[in-house]
Amino acid sequence: MHHVPQARPVLTVSTLGAPGEPLGTVLGWLAGQGVTGIELRLAAGEVASPAMTRQERTRLRAEADGAGVAITGLASYIRVADTAPDDLVVGALEAALLLAADLGAPAVRVFPGAATEPAEYTQVPLTTAARHDVNALAARRLTAVGRLAAELDVYPVLETHDSHPRGRDIAEILGQVEGRAGAVWDLMHPWRVGESLDETWAVLQPWLDNGLGSVQVKDARLPDSRTPVPIGDGTLPVDGFAQLLKDKGYAGVLCLEWEKAWHPGAARLDAAIESTTAWFGRHWPDHPAVGIAPQPPRPDRPRPTPVVETP
Repeated sequence: MHHVPQARPVLTVSTLGAPGEPLGTVLGWLAGQGVTGIELRLAAGEVASPAMTRQERTRLRAEADGAGVAITGLASYIRVADTAPDDLVVGALEAALLLAADLGAPAVRVFPGAATEPAEYTQVPLTTAARHDVNALAARRLTAVGRLAAELDVYPVLETHDSHPRGRDIAEILGQVEGRAGAVWDLMHPWRVGESLDETWAVLQPWLDNGLGSVQVKDARLPDSRTPVPIGDGTLPVDGFAQLLKDKGYAGVLCLEWEKAWHPGAARLDAAIESTTAWFGRHWPDHPAVGIAPQPPRPDRPRPTPVVETP
């Protein structure tokens, strides 16, 4: 009998967990834990900045390549449902896609970012404009960059966040997009507003299994504290999350989003990586390494803002 290897996610780490640290330091931490994927936070003053020159882009990519680390995506703060004019939002997204292409990254993370009424952390906020209008606005902007994204082979991916914390909220936007796009499933946000793991997967699966989407793991002691804690030490369903990904055969990017930039008291990123690789190894024990293939597969026909920093 031939053994068929189990599909496994590609473990990567976001530089959100290392504010102010030079890239070489972060790459060293990754090497020490056998992780060979990195997501770069895209913001002024960060390793990846919107204003990078061509020479700086070439140098950054060469440094990551030299360390044997693949840049799995850029984490931008573009809000595709923001009330800002279309040309500003679409222009920012186009610039981020071009930067990602120069760095060899396959995806650019964006937020919904619609204006909302005040809401408890455990509630889905009401948008100040009609939600169907907000969704249409976001979809139109993602569609507007479709041709450029296809030419570059770099695509926008929309995260469960802020005005649209649930998988179903993101699916309502992505279902209207003409062209390719992906989803980012942040474990915390759908769960904190009452959407189950199974529900989130069911609605986002078309945009997670298309070779573009990704998932984020994190842990905290909600509802008392949002400060990151080692994976498995908080109240988020990290083991159920892993089991679901295993059951579904998920083999895309799985990113540690350690939010030290928002919570300075959190442990240093290298300690967070250690807890994450231990958690990963418990659930995918036969994995010889926790690195990344050069690029995830991309099927030909998947199913059909301004930079603002927020935690």
